[in-house]
Amino acid sequence: MEGLPPHPVPRTVEEVFSDYRGRRAGLIKALTTEVEKFYQQCDPEKENLCLYGLPNETWEVNLPVEEVPPELPEPALGINFARDGMQEKDWLSLVAVHSDSWLLAVAFYFGARFGFGKSERKRLFQMINELPTIFEVVTGVKQQRDMSGNHNNSNKSKSSGKMSRQPEPQTKGVKVSPPSKEEDESGDEDAEDDEQGAICGACGDNYANDEFWICCDVCEKWFHGKCVKITPAKAEHIKQYKCPGCSNKRARV
Repeated sequence: MEGLPPHPVPRTVEEVFSDYRGRRAGLIKALTTEVEKFYQQCDPEKENLCLYGLPNETWEVNLPVEEVPPELPEPALGINFARDGMQEKDWLSLVAVHSDSWLLAVAFYFGARFGFGKSERKRLFQMINELPTIFEVVTGVKQQRDMSGNHNNSNKSKSSGKMSRQPEPQTKGVKVSPPSKEEDESGDEDAEDDEQGAICGACGDNYANDEFWICCDVCEKWFHGKCVKITPAKAEHIKQYKCPGCSNKRARV
């Protein structure tokens, strides 16, 4: 990647996560909103090409670095060779999977380089795990392991039109608010099941006490009311809430 200005080297968990988010945002652009430009740059007639996500939320297709070993883990090599041999959506899905793998490799490379301990590595992974994978964003498909986990949780009844404006004590089997950080760290099984509830499934922002949230009865993800255009008054009349993603999936069946 010649000619690029050097980026600051992340040294703390927060800095590594910020680096991860920036690179992830760039890769998502390449595979979604800027996919036509990405497709054109992956010419099979060229040499082995890689897709790089950069910390400033941009991306580039380029040859791998020449130094051995490289300063950072390298992305999948030769993504351009498979472009014309697959359907476009399958090729993009494959690149997305390799991009997810590369992002984790880079993040934990920094963790190893700067001596992250067990608790720091765990915190970094939890922060990363709150975000949808690039594969999930590109394909619009929820990972099968998460879906099966929800269906197999038979001892947990679902509340209808689950919503909350302020955190309240949770009753058995009913989610009345996204879990707090304290609950996430307590090791309680119910808190672990609801770990994704602290992040809005639409915008990815964290839960805040003064905001109205609603939970989808199908995928059990939490959303800002404003992100899914649901007001507290409207939610009062919803018996079973389905988020836009789950509603669209059913419509396509």
